[in-house]
Amino acid sequence: MSLASFLQKQFIDVVQWNEPEEGILAWRYPFADMEIQNGARLTVRESQMAAFVDEGRIADVFGPGLYTLNTRNLPLLTDLNHWDKDFESPFKSDVYFFSTRIQMDQRWGTATPITIREKEFGAVRLRAYGIYSYRIADPRAFFPNVSGTREVYRVEDLEGQLRNTIVARLTDVVAPSEVAFLDMAAHQAELAQRVVAVLQPSLTALGVALDSFVIENLSLPDELQKVLDRRIGMNLAGDLGRYTQFEAAQSLETAAANTGGAAGVGVGLGAGVSMAQTMMNAMAPAAQPAAPGRFCQECGQGIPRAAKFCPECGKPQSAKGA
Repeated sequence: MSLASFLQKQFIDVVQWNEPEEGILAWRYPFADMEIQNGARLTVRESQMAAFVDEGRIADVFGPGLYTLNTRNLPLLTDLNHWDKDFESPFKSDVYFFSTRIQMDQRWGTATPITIREKEFGAVRLRAYGIYSYRIADPRAFFPNVSGTREVYRVEDLEGQLRNTIVARLTDVVAPSEVAFLDMAAHQAELAQRVVAVLQPSLTALGVALDSFVIENLSLPDELQKVLDRRIGMNLAGDLGRYTQFEAAQSLETAAANTGGAAGVGVGLGAGVSMAQTMMNAMAPAAQPAAPGRFCQECGQGIPRAAKFCPECGKPQSAKGA
């Protein structure tokens, strides 16, 4: 090995990171046995931050830019190493790069339903899912609390922690609220904003900033959803007569889906008769007054059979006119 090769191996003049792929949140520069040359250049690109770590303690943090490494640019590292003047020799330190790009289209959802108290149904089990995006905002919090000294820390390494935190904060918001499910489903954007308000402090402690949070769907168990559908159908019907027609139509639909047996045929016929009768009753004209029992002997006006006086002319009526 030549002297030049030996020196090149031992001392580093340029420290930089070209992200090789998607999904990397933190990466440790591979120094191995090499040391950083005094006056070396540090290149931090847009969407990156870099941090110097000395014996496990995070020191100086750099945003995007080009830096010359010396005691003026490394004041905290200088204090940790007790450098009282400009150092002249290479130094040993770990350098970590952090990707600050927005990690988009991250999925979250309730692995198991969460139990909440709903205004109309009481205690129900609710499912929810959606998307969110985030980015690393504070390496001083992210390094000691999340990534640590690992060589590479990826998006999937953090995914479970974020998803569980989101579901926990969602539960904190909806569980004690006793809001009707239909109101929650109709105002998902407002509900998402409330979740963000209680979620952000938990993420800030991890050094992460939430960029967006969306609730895509809220749903009830299938059995309770059927009850809700029936209630919605009754509200749409508006009155008992129209609801009966609605129920008859539902029975016909059920019978049509079960045409394979005699029971299905019977249900279909019964539902058809019921529906036909309901529709005939709805379309039938109003009932006419009952025909009179007899007529007035004086004016000929129809009067009740048992009447002793004509309600029209007032003349007395004899039994023979019955």
